Amino acid sequence: MGRMQMELHTGIELAVALTRQTTLPDLLKTATAQLENTFGLTRCWALELDLSGRILHCSNLPEPGEFDCGDFSHPFAHLLQTGKARELTRAASYRLDHLSFQSLIEASDRPKSLWLEPLRGGDGRILGILVLCRDEPDWSGITAQPLYCGLLQLLTHQWVSQLQSRDQVWQRRLLKRSLDNLHDAETVRKRCEILARTLVGPSESMTKLRAQVVRAAGSQLSVLVQGETGCGKDVVARGVHELSDRAGGPMVVVNCAAIPDSLLESELFGHTKGAFSGADQAKEGLLAQANGGTLFLDEIGDMPMALQSKLLRVLESRQFRPLGARQEQHSDFRLVAATHQPLRQSIKDGSFRRDLFYRLSQFPLHVTSLSERLDDLESLSRHFIRLYTEREGTGPLGISSHALQALSTYDFPGNARELRNIIELACLQTPTGDDIQPEVLRLTDLFAELGSTEKHEGATFTSEAPAVSDTDDIRDLKAAAQAFEAAVIRDRLRQYGGNRAQAAESLGLPKRTLAHKCLKYQVAEA
Repeated sequence: MGRMQMELHTGIELAVALTRQTTLPDLLKTATAQLENTFGLTRCWALELDLSGRILHCSNLPEPGEFDCGDFSHPFAHLLQTGKARELTRAASYRLDHLSFQSLIEASDRPKSLWLEPLRGGDGRILGILVLCRDEPDWSGITAQPLYCGLLQLLTHQWVSQLQSRDQVWQRRLLKRSLDNLHDAETVRKRCEILARTLVGPSESMTKLRAQVVRAAGSQLSVLVQGETGCGKDVVARGVHELSDRAGGPMVVVNCAAIPDSLLESELFGHTKGAFSGADQAKEGLLAQANGGTLFLDEIGDMPMALQSKLLRVLESRQFRPLGARQEQHSDFRLVAATHQPLRQSIKDGSFRRDLFYRLSQFPLHVTSLSERLDDLESLSRHFIRLYTEREGTGPLGISSHALQALSTYDFPGNARELRNIIELACLQTPTGDDIQPEVLRLTDLFAELGSTEKHEGATFTSEAPAVSDTDDIRDLKAAAQAFEAAVIRDRLRQYGGNRAQAAESLGLPKRTLAHKCLKYQVAEA
């Protein structure tokens, strides 16, 4: 009776210890320690079979701690196939040419005998294998004991419970992930709908671009927007800002091509009073103004090389020093840059820093030219008509199908910006409430239409007073004059391939004045 009571007491203690374990690794570690202590084993290992049914894992063994039983010569493969326990002597184990198995033998201090016991769940599925190690070859004295059998039954029961619990946790996580993905997809869809009000067009390229803008807005990565002049890079940049968590902060826009090189550094960094001749008072730079918001560097490809290196340091540290200042300042801004220039070619030419390019293009976006997405023509045209009507308080009702057909035959070198100029000029010549018709779309050379003459290569531009047609429909002289001036600048830029210096000289304007007018009228370059 004393021995039976002792075994019963020991069995209860072991059972309590097993049932207290809350994870499968802890359960297996406790069970193997109990078996070692209770039955005087030199070592004991618990190997878990994965879902493939061919890989056994043991978390207590040195890396990799796994056994591939796809090779049927592996001793564990035989157990998985038959489901029957077996003894393996040290002499027999040395003949097995399996590195992982030999590692287990070494970790077990080279026992003279091993007992390999497959464990099954209630449904008959093999859960794993127990490896018992000792120097005595007689295993019946252990495996025949009721305490041993009872421990294995309890271990398999708890093992199955842990797997079920783990499966439930996994299923809950999978469900949560699925719900999160649905929520994310719904959020992206709603934000794309918001973005479609400004980044207009149903084409596939624009649909993809809107989704990319939404994802870019959700990150803190620097964004580089590339595309031809007039394709809407500024609209993309504003979309990134307004859909980001910085939307409540400022969006500071810097046109690197419109500011003279000598003033660009002062505009960006600011300066103290007396920092240079003419600095009568201190001025806060645009970097400081962008704190908490977005800094949009438009036409970044025109930034001087000397300033590029300083900008790179600012992007890496968000620290800068105003001209004439002794101490550095900090600005927490999100950078968005844009350019129509091929920066990779500029890098080869030595006019743009390679390291700055990679720092700018953490999240690259490309805006397709309008000629490659003519499916967007109608939506864009109606969008520009609506903007014109909202600004002027009156305007056309829409645009006719014949006018849209005429637009589809044009290649739009100035992209969406040029389309806007064409539509607004057509709005001026269309009676209120009517649709824009093909005859008011000025798609041919404006100067040829007006009877102007122009000489090239250094000759002066001469023009008689133009005989403007359809003036009866003009109700706003200022707007008509501005539209005419925008059209003149647009055609001159097209003639000189987008070279502002040559275009400005041919029109008798300073380059800075021309740049200002291009911004004011949103005139497209070639």
